[in-house]
Amino acid sequence: MRDLANHITLKRAISPAAAVADNTPIVSQIVDLAGFDKAMFGILIGAVADADATFAVLVEHGDQANLSDAAAVPDSQLTGTEAAAGFKYDDGDKTRKIGYVGPKRYLRLTITPSGNAGNAFVSAVAILSGARYTLAS
Repeated sequence: MRDLANHITLKRAISPAAAVADNTPIVSQIVDLAGFDKAMFGILIGAVADADATFAVLVEHGDQANLSDAAAVPDSQLTGTEAAAGFKYDDGDKTRKIGYVGPKRYLRLTITPSGNAGNAFVSAVAILSGARYTLAS
């Protein structure tokens, strides 16, 4: 079968919101991977107005539900790189992705702007797959 929809679950990471107009980090919801073996963040980049802004990506993981034990994910537990998932001023209306194959239960994505004085629209979704149990439709 070529069906994908019944083999993944989507979770909100960074909701669409008003533009970020400074260098405040954009921090995702904490994503619970319970019952799944695979995860990926899909980053959606809208308009980026500042002509010299850059956006660095960090993925953290941990075993505590509030991520009080958060630690940066080692490169060996990522598919893709944080550098490749980052973006800059001329990447408006594009997408990025970064996958996770580590052992921890909880994940968080942080996108940190620098040099951003204009409007930047960013959102993200967590895509989970490899369900250990049958997904409800």
